Amino acid sequence: MTHSISLLPLDASLHADALQRVYELSPAYWTMYHLAQAPAGQSARDLAAIEEEPGRMGLGIVAANEPGNPEAGAQLIGLIDLRLHWPDPETAYIGILLVAEPFQRQRVGSHAWALLEPWLAAEGGVNEVKLGVEQFNPGALSFFQSLGFTLTGEAQRIRSGKRLVRLLAMEKTLAAGA
Repeated sequence: MTHSISLLPLDASLHADALQRVYELSPAYWTMYHLAQAPAGQSARDLAAIEEEPGRMGLGIVAANEPGNPEAGAQLIGLIDLRLHWPDPETAYIGILLVAEPFQRQRVGSHAWALLEPWLAAEGGVNEVKLGVEQFNPGALSFFQSLGFTLTGEAQRIRSGKRLVRLLAMEKTLAAGA
């Protein structure tokens, strides 16, 4: 099934409930972090943190309920959390690209990246995108490799709750005017 998608800047006062639903529809994501489910209120905390940090953006991945029928409405089905001009002025860093499980393996993430990549190059003022993939998430690693990201050979350990998580660094150079 192919979805007609768009990206929407998220606002904590408008989209916290819809993002919490995306989190609830993504139990495997939370299981990776040894949580039974998305913590209550997690979306509100995440959106507040996004709004407080200069250069950070939360973009909702929105799918039309019935492609071609604008009266059928749309629903939030994913999240891209990114920082512009970090860690360098011409770099963007993707913190997360999450698609709710019922919409995975339907090219939603690929279509979202196809919308975001040219914007980052033309309007975002960046020529490189970096991200870190948890070593225990081979699906994400394969996904980002399919988009043209490459492993840099660098890794870092970050604390996630009581555990240390190893992030494998990946990057992609954006074509000018992509």
